[in-house]
Amino acid sequence: MTHEVNVNDIAKANIGTSDEKPAIEPLGSVHTKSFPIVLRQLGISIAVSTYQAGRLVFLREDGQSLNTHFRTFRRPMGVAADSNKLWVGTATEVWEFHSSLDIARSVEPVGKHDACYLPRRVHFTGDIQIHEMAIADSALWLVNTRFSCLCTLDSNHSFVPQWQPPFITELAPEDRCHLNGLAIKNQKPAFVTALGATNVARGWRENKRNGGILMNVPDGEIVAQGLSMPHSPRWHEGNLWLLESGTGSLGIVDLARGEYKPLVQMPGFTRGLDFSGRYAFVGLSQVRDAAVFSGLPITDSNSERASGVWVIDIDSLQTVAYLQFDGSVREVFAVQVLPGVKYPELIHEDSQLIADSFVLP
Repeated sequence: MTHEVNVNDIAKANIGTSDEKPAIEPLGSVHTKSFPIVLRQLGISIAVSTYQAGRLVFLREDGQSLNTHFRTFRRPMGVAADSNKLWVGTATEVWEFHSSLDIARSVEPVGKHDACYLPRRVHFTGDIQIHEMAIADSALWLVNTRFSCLCTLDSNHSFVPQWQPPFITELAPEDRCHLNGLAIKNQKPAFVTALGATNVARGWRENKRNGGILMNVPDGEIVAQGLSMPHSPRWHEGNLWLLESGTGSLGIVDLARGEYKPLVQMPGFTRGLDFSGRYAFVGLSQVRDAAVFSGLPITDSNSERASGVWVIDIDSLQTVAYLQFDGSVREVFAVQVLPGVKYPELIHEDSQLIADSFVLP
């Protein structure tokens, strides 16, 4: 892709589809005309979760414009995907969807969709405050924020604890360190982020401005500290990338020195990150000035903050496209690239369509 794009060239996004339930506030957005070009050239679409608005949003290239396709969930946060499956972590459960190309071809408008995600399983975890999720060694791993651990799922339990920071002394539903982000390397959990190295209920809140840490898994060594609300660690092309949400930046971690190096400053609370080749897709949130988000560098600045998805060329460190929500979506959590899927659909509320959709061996 060339960089001959004008990020100030703005278009109104196509909003949802005719079967959307009306929202109390409009679910609108604007985007640069370069955004659908990026998706088309990469052959991808993007799934975005927003727990604040209760929506999973597909960003899909539709000719010269971007289609924002909304699906309703109860407090969706973590999102994970593989070649034909999609997982969504919500208030008290994890939804597992499988894609069927045959059904996708029959969904209206016929011939437009190349994936249709249908529900196959719902696992009830209870309110464990699911944050990021990822696939490692063919298993789904969850950041269990309320119990300060990483966990997996099985059919007999709410969750199966697999790892916790060494400073956490017991498994308790107290959100002691606000474990939130998970990076996979060589098909194994490799790094996590937390908002504090604290061992008391919600102790991380006392130093949320710069108490954030990055840890190795499984040894639990703290490899970087003094971070301002770190989120979304990702191993990509030999580097550990990180979002320092409290400063609104994207950067990399020098593991030898234990230092975070901000590379790109963005106009929002950065949270939610995925890559396709040399492009980083970064979630931005407006965040509230009160409560847990108060006292951060990004809220102290009093500058206007955006909610949406920004596309960064990590070679040039330039913004090449962005989508900005202008309705009720004020906070973004997960940003998940769907490789090879250009125009997906997801069905979980249309009971008649689910009743008439069959996938057989």
